[in-house]
This record gives sequence, structure tokens and C-alpha cells, in this order.
Amino acid sequence: MSIAEKFRSISPSEFFYRNKEIAGFANPARALYQSVRELVENALDATDAHGILPDISIAIERDYHKPNVYRIAVKDNGIGVPENYIPDAFGKVLYSSKYVLRQTRGLFGLGAKMVILYGQITVGEPAEITSATINSKNIYMYKLQIDIRENKPIIIERMLWPNKTGWHGTIVRVAIEGDWGKAKQKVLEYIRRTAIVTPYANIILKTPDGEIKVYKRATDKIPPPPRETKPHPHGVDIEMLKTMISETKAQALVEFLAEEFQGVGKVIAERFIKTYGFDPNANPKALSKDDLERLVKALREFDEFRKPRADHLSPLGAELIKIGLNTILKPEFVDAITRKPVVYEGHPLIVEVGVAYGGAIEPLEEPQLLRFANKIPLLYDEKTDVAWKVVSENIDWSYYGLSFPAPIAILVHICGTKIPYKGLGKESIAEVPVIEKEIEEGVRAVARSLKLYLTRKRKEEEALRKAITIIKYIPEVANAMTIFVKTNPEHIDKEFLELKLFELVKSKFSDAVRNISSLKDIAIPVE
Repeated sequence: MSIAEKFRSISPSEFFYRNKEIAGFANPARALYQSVRELVENALDATDAHGILPDISIAIERDYHKPNVYRIAVKDNGIGVPENYIPDAFGKVLYSSKYVLRQTRGLFGLGAKMVILYGQITVGEPAEITSATINSKNIYMYKLQIDIRENKPIIIERMLWPNKTGWHGTIVRVAIEGDWGKAKQKVLEYIRRTAIVTPYANIILKTPDGEIKVYKRATDKIPPPPRETKPHPHGVDIEMLKTMISETKAQALVEFLAEEFQGVGKVIAERFIKTYGFDPNANPKALSKDDLERLVKALREFDEFRKPRADHLSPLGAELIKIGLNTILKPEFVDAITRKPVVYEGHPLIVEVGVAYGGAIEPLEEPQLLRFANKIPLLYDEKTDVAWKVVSENIDWSYYGLSFPAPIAILVHICGTKIPYKGLGKESIAEVPVIEKEIEEGVRAVARSLKLYLTRKRKEEEALRKAITIIKYIPEVANAMTIFVKTNPEHIDKEFLELKLFELVKSKFSDAVRNISSLKDIAIPVE
């Protein structure tokens, strides 16, 4: 007796319904954090990626009638979602506006859909999406769920009303099963780090405990929005090449290469074709399988193409990093660097590094590492990340004048269209040599700057100690002089004199020692 296997395909929605753990929804605590993160990322991409200064509101409320149920609402002032796209944008997994070659926070087309799907399977209530595009005459609201089998939206309710105030943006409301007690610290830290990396945003968080966390905009400067770009020849594979050929209008191979790739002009395309013996007039749609394989190999080998452009990336820039670190961490010293673009598998990538020292930063036994990828804070799996390897193993901090515990924070930001995450949770970056090298060079650059600051500070502190020591003798010298001039002087207030002279001397030094608040912090006792 034979037993026949049953075969069927499943939709993307059903796949993630069955495997929600790989998208970061492993348990109620992680799911609550992941939901906030996904919705905030969507909100920020709808604003700063389009040149809009973000105003983001997040509210997390307990449902006291349903145990372990939390209602999350995230509101932004972004470009909004066109009314006819709202159902699919929030009710169809792997449907997204982000499947283009430019830097975005999201990548897989999950985002809000995964939050809605998780809420649907744990609480069962429809999500509510309210949105209006710029200059829209109406505001639209949809209540919807996801048809898991068919991977399409189920519209429960649709409403519209006049947009009398001219508002634009999106509000997403969803109920999920969560655990605020265990998720609290991660959520608060995520919002704090988001404020560091987006100092141009207003962010308000209302927690289930009734706390209101406000991070006010510290600057009106915003990173340049990323532009969509074409693939680079060094980053193409056979399937990508097939897709490009199926969509091109070019009738000749030389025309196809010059028009569909970045870093390729007509002259370079002709030189490439001549070098590898291709027919310049061949119709790309008529290329055989062997021709395609040979073409891909040649495109990857040819070294005369221009390097990939980086205008489709949106690095923060050193100035914004310093503003963010200063505003949130309140250190005594801060510096940052944006490295030049490098290439990873045919895709440009930019590494940025910042350092903050002293001030309100708590001394720890290891550097406090703030990891970001495409402006997203990475909070989990820190010890498996390439940035942790650099700051904990590759760098000898004693060379830069540091001994631990030390009040130091290192910010590492990687931006690119192809970042080698270790998993779908996107919390850890693989140890790719070119990325590791860029992070290490960036950390060493800011560490050298910190070393100069600490060296100058120590020299000035020593000079200040000497000056203070001399100051302490002034009242005794003044009293002794009265013996020679035979006078009866007025009483000298020793503490008042020391204080005024201390302030005078300290004002002559640099910012390195101006954080010293009193004589007790630095003065050497007089023997």
C-alpha cells in the first residue's frame, strides 16, 4: 500500500504566520518591542526620506479588559499613503514601496504587515489605518485584516471625511499580545537611541505606566534624502540580469549596458563588449543561457566600470551625529567621522563612527556600543555583531589613554542597500572584512581625537593644580606682609578669595577642564 504525499504552496502571509519567530515575534516581550520598532521605522521613512522633519507620536496602552493585550498607536506627519494603496500596503505581506535600489530602514516588505498579522493571530482584532497624502482633500480610514491563505487584505470598514486642517501622514493602530514588564527597557532604549540618530525629529512616547517621554528636535538640519539608482555591474547576478532584460526597451546589447547600469557609459560599454567579444548589436532578449552566464561573469570581472555612486544612500554626517550624542548623552567630549563610500558585492556602503566621553555617561567596564544600520537602532545580539568585535577585541583602548571602567560611548552607523544581516530579525551584522576594516578605521580615527583631548585635559589639570596650590598660599603671604608694613589689615576671607581666584584661573583654560566645579575636585593640599 503506497502513501501519497500531499503537496501545496503557501502564501507569504501563511509562511510568516507559521514562522513569526524569524521576523522577531518570538514571544510577547520581543513582539511588543518589534511592533514598536517596525511602526516607528515606517513613520520615519515616510518623513525624513522625503525631506520632511519628523513629528512622531507613539502610544502604548494596556487593555484592562483583556489580559496581556496592548494597544499601540503610531502617528507621523509623512507623505501619507494614497487611498487606493492603503489596503495592500498594510494587508499584503511582501508588498512594499521599498523594493527599489535606495537606502531605506525597512527591507523585506514586512514592517507594519507583520505587526498586523501578529495582532490578528494573538488578539483577533482588525488594524486601523488612517492616512492622508500631501494636499489630499480627504482623510481615509480603513479597518482591515489579512487573508492568510490568499495573502490579501480583508477590508472590514472604510471611511473618509474632509481634510479641513490640511493634515498629511499616517496613523496605525493595532492590538497585540505583549509583555510590557519585560519589554519596557528595550522599548525605552530603542526610542532613546532613535532620538540620538534622528536629532532632527520630535518624538513623543506615552507608556502603559502613564509616563510621557519627550525628545525635542535639536536641529532643523536633515540628511539628504536617498535617490533611487540603477544596479552596478559588479553587483548583478543571473536572475537580476534576466529581470533587467525583461523590463528594458533597449534593442541592442551596447544600448542595454549604457542605459540600465550605473557606472557604464556608451564608451565604456563598447570597450567592455570589445574586450569580451560580445556582439554590440545583439538583442539582449535573445541571449541564450550560456550567453547570460558569460555576460554576468564578464560584468563582475571588468575593472574599468566607474565605482558605484553613493547618492542613493543617506548617511547622517558627522555634524548630526555629534548633535545627537550631545543632546541625549550630554558628554564633555564628542567627535564623529563619516568614512568615504566603499563597495560590498557591487553595492556602495558608508560607515560612520562617533565617540562620546565623560559628562553624564556612566563609567562601565566596557565601551557602551550604540549600533545602527540605515538609522535603525540594533539592540539585540550585540556580542555577535562585527562592531562589537572591533571595539572589544581589535582596539587597545589603553593606547588611547583609557582605562576601564570608563565613561565612553561608541556609535557605529552602517548605511547601504545591501547590509549583511545575520538573520531576518536584522539585529546583528556579519563579520564581512570590508565592513570590519571600515568600522575599525573609523573607531581609531575618533579614538585618536579623544586621545588628544584627554592628553590636553591632563596637562591643563596639572597646570591648574599648580595654580590652585599657589593660590592657597596667598592669604598666608598677605597676613605675613602685615608684619613688615606694621598695619592691622581687614580680615581676609580665605574661602572667598580662593573661589574668585579659582574661577579666574579656570577661565583661562580650555573646555577640557571647565567642567571642574570646585577646588575640592582638583586642589592639592598645602603641606
